[in-house]
Amino acid sequence: MLIGIALALAAAAFMAVGNLLQSRGVHLAETRSSSRKDAAVHVLRNRIWLFGSIALVVAMLVQVGSLAFAPLIVVQPIGVAALVFSVVLTSILRKTRPSRAIIRSILLCVVGVGGFVVVAAIVSTQQPIEDAQLVAVLVTLGGVLVATGIVEVLGKGRPTPPLLWVLLGGVYSAFVATLGKTVILRVQAILKAHEMPFNSTDILTIASILGIGIAGALSVIFVQRAHLDNPPEVVVAGLTVIDPTIAVVLGIVILHEATNAPLWAVVAFLVAGAVAITGVIQLARAERSPVDEVSNSSSAGERKG
Repeated sequence: MLIGIALALAAAAFMAVGNLLQSRGVHLAETRSSSRKDAAVHVLRNRIWLFGSIALVVAMLVQVGSLAFAPLIVVQPIGVAALVFSVVLTSILRKTRPSRAIIRSILLCVVGVGGFVVVAAIVSTQQPIEDAQLVAVLVTLGGVLVATGIVEVLGKGRPTPPLLWVLLGGVYSAFVATLGKTVILRVQAILKAHEMPFNSTDILTIASILGIGIAGALSVIFVQRAHLDNPPEVVVAGLTVIDPTIAVVLGIVILHEATNAPLWAVVAFLVAGAVAITGVIQLARAERSPVDEVSNSSSAGERKG
């Protein structure tokens, strides 16, 4: 369990670095091009973006590795640590000290996520994934793909809310983690049994691997779109809230990782989640406050003049 938590923290660090580098690379490419299509070509040639992509691939691999040692509902919430790493790295790059409001927000995130992980580590269990559960996850992914297609068709020619791309990137990232967990458990079962019979479960496992590829590719695409219209902190904040939320719901409802959880644990989950989300909301406000203070001070200066 501790190995899984440590790997999840490492994945969060790589995710923060990768998103910051990709955000900078995307914006540099956009300033050097005349259109979005041109920007895509410049992005692929941008070393900063490429290093960011490598960091995100490493984050994904380490995250999948963490799922081999701990349940999904323990590992995924730790991704919120990426938000903390992102704020710290941004402060270092900007050579500014985080305000007290930012520090308080980070503490709320840490306390909320820490409480969630501790309770999950106590009450969660890893169980073999049955065929019906695999089918349920794949059907849910299919429904999300259809819904995404409808949104794309209906949204043509209309302004798209910037946060929509963050939302979609987080949703598909959660499916990568969930399907990755099912594949890991299946491989562990095969290794334990020392045999590899080909049956319906193996077909579903192959379908899960294909689902990981599709969900992973779409997550990358939507995250790149999100970077075009959102600051890196917003992208990281959205991903680290949406991804764990969806993954935990799938882990509890479909994978039955908390079937024996007592009532106090459910209450603790809700309280810890509320604390973490409050920290994220306050962090977003704290990130905007310096701009507001600058504008207010400049306005005051103009009035004095």
